[in-house]
Amino acid sequence: MVEIPLIVISYLLGSVPTGYILGSMVGVDVRKAGSGNVGATNVARVLGKGRGALTLIIDVAKGWLPVFAAQQMEMGLPTASLAGVAAFLGHLYSLFLRFEGGKGVATAFGVFLALGPLPSLMSLTVFAVVFAASRLVSLGSMAAAVAAPLSFWLLGYPPPMIATAAFFAVMIIWRHRGNIRRLLAGTEPKFSAS
Repeated sequence: MVEIPLIVISYLLGSVPTGYILGSMVGVDVRKAGSGNVGATNVARVLGKGRGALTLIIDVAKGWLPVFAAQQMEMGLPTASLAGVAAFLGHLYSLFLRFEGGKGVATAFGVFLALGPLPSLMSLTVFAVVFAASRLVSLGSMAAAVAAPLSFWLLGYPPPMIATAAFFAVMIIWRHRGNIRRLLAGTEPKFSAS
């Protein structure tokens, strides 16, 4: 039964802490700098835009690759969705960081890209609009997360995809609860383009 090994491998791939590894290569623990998050935004703030961009690309790939592999092996939509969920949970609860991790936005986007490129682009557009208006990555990320299941639903995608996107949205918002508190207090830092 190939499905179970694929899901395990997907979790392990998702667990790879890209931002932490890139920081360690230059002697910086990103968990102890900036916001303390291992995601691309904090890596960009602490280590520079280049390493931030690399973190983003790799974290997206961590979500895309398991789903794409399941599709290529013709395992069916439920298995492909489960592989994506496993990679996403690996990023949130990394085996290599004592079950701590990032907020899952980039990895979720990678899963969405493999499951449905068009709704993914719709969600990305929502992020771009909200971020451009606010310069707040967290607000754009949460808006995009909420837009994802709506996009899959409006475009008539199957229930497993919609359910996966809805689960991701709930988890992403939960992982942003500290950001939500700062947004309400007016203390959430804006992302500088410089």
